[in-house]
Amino acid sequence: MLKEFKEFAVKGNMIDMAIGIVIGAAFGAIVSSLVDDVIMPPIGLLLGGVDFSQLFIVLQGEGTYNTIDQAKEAGAVTWNLGLFINAIIKFLIVAFALFMVVRAMNKLKRQAEEEPAAPIEPSADIKLLQEIRDLLAKQT
Repeated sequence: MLKEFKEFAVKGNMIDMAIGIVIGAAFGAIVSSLVDDVIMPPIGLLLGGVDFSQLFIVLQGEGTYNTIDQAKEAGAVTWNLGLFINAIIKFLIVAFALFMVVRAMNKLKRQAEEEPAAPIEPSADIKLLQEIRDLLAKQT
């Protein structure tokens, strides 16, 4: 069983998948920072100083809360609209990036398919038979 697992783990596809997962996790962290730290603050500023990470509605609970954490500590049920909006924007960025990667891969595949295949060189037997055919054709 250990030998089979070793063969499975060392296959190229498994290593490629592991690399993809690590790069994907790093890309996810970059997208999160891009949305949370670069995109949403100016949008919130344009909308009157709204902090989207703290945009929520209290569905059940008494009192007013400045942050989601305060509401959760008090046991309030919240509807976290700002976090949902951030998640949608992150998804759109990741989906667009993946679309661009797939689009580039499809373009490369099409270019490879469009390249004409080099004609196959006939074997020595075929060449000899062609020469004999040509010589016979000249004699008649």
